[in-house]
Amino acid sequence: MGQEWDAIIVGAGIVGLAAGRELARRGARILIVEQQTATSGATQASAGILAPHIEASGDDALHRLTTRSLGLYDAFVAGVEQDAGTTIEYGRRGTLELATTAGAAERLAALGGTLERAGVSAQWMDGAEAARLEPAITTPLGALFIGAHGYIRVAELTAGLLAAARAGGAELLEHRKAEAITPQDDGTVTLRIGRKTLRAPAVVIAAGSWSGLVGPAGPAVTPVRGQLLELRWTGPAITRVLWSEDCYIVPWSDGRLLVGATVEEAGFDQWNTVAGVRALLEAACRLLPAAGSATFMAARAGLRPRSADGVPFIGRAPGHPGIVYATGHYRNGVLLAPLTAALVADLVLGDGADPALALTALAR
Repeated sequence: MGQEWDAIIVGAGIVGLAAGRELARRGARILIVEQQTATSGATQASAGILAPHIEASGDDALHRLTTRSLGLYDAFVAGVEQDAGTTIEYGRRGTLELATTAGAAERLAALGGTLERAGVSAQWMDGAEAARLEPAITTPLGALFIGAHGYIRVAELTAGLLAAARAGGAELLEHRKAEAITPQDDGTVTLRIGRKTLRAPAVVIAAGSWSGLVGPAGPAVTPVRGQLLELRWTGPAITRVLWSEDCYIVPWSDGRLLVGATVEEAGFDQWNTVAGVRALLEAACRLLPAAGSATFMAARAGLRPRSADGVPFIGRAPGHPGIVYATGHYRNGVLLAPLTAALVADLVLGDGADPALALTALAR
């Protein structure tokens, strides 16, 4: 049984592909193993919102991680585009969070003040000003605009990451289930898929909601179903990501809108539901009066892996240094992809001394 790879990655969602591309870029021989098809899990139901300050709660661990990762995004996207020879739709035109109740207005105004004091540009405005910015919306009581935020078209990003990883020599095996991951006495790790046993110095487990079921000493993550709708919009142009208490709306340059997302603990059930689709449609119509005339294009659902404290697990398995976990990203997998990829590559190829790893350690 030979050793053909420097690392094997289990999972070909946004996290696994970002890690694979970064490791390949640094010269490592990489194999990515996926039990379904690449990007078929939570990634395909992601709206690609890049907004660390929407739910900011001060200087907590998650906010520090997401803010740092957003700062990497311009160079990250440019690098993927160059490596893959492609173009990825990516915009940083900000988010406009709308207050439709007095309580929401009070919360958002306070959040704006907190962010401004922290050096983040955030503008609280009245409803009339918000409606001038985005004529398609229902006039709110007020709105908070955060200009640093944005979005990325996830399918284009993941396709680019896969192409970039392959350009760096990475291989992908789809429809192969990781059945056993076993640390060996010589410090390597074996992975059994069907009748084959593979060996590498490191195995990275980035299997989303299934990560805790795949390898030894796996972290506890809870699958949380999120449903997402795709609409074709013919109303006034929407230029910013919109957010309310009930939904968010992400506008694409071709006129399509993404509407999301539900938050449901439904075990490993990945299906869309009538109730979920109806709730999102009704929320979209409250935010955009003309949404009822939009064309319904698709509904998707994915299982987002949530840790107990909301912070992802990125680190070595206790007692098994050759096994690295990258999971528990919940609603921030796309936003955290650049930072996660760098941290995973440091763990696999370097000393893993980045201070962020203290925040994401499995034994924190």
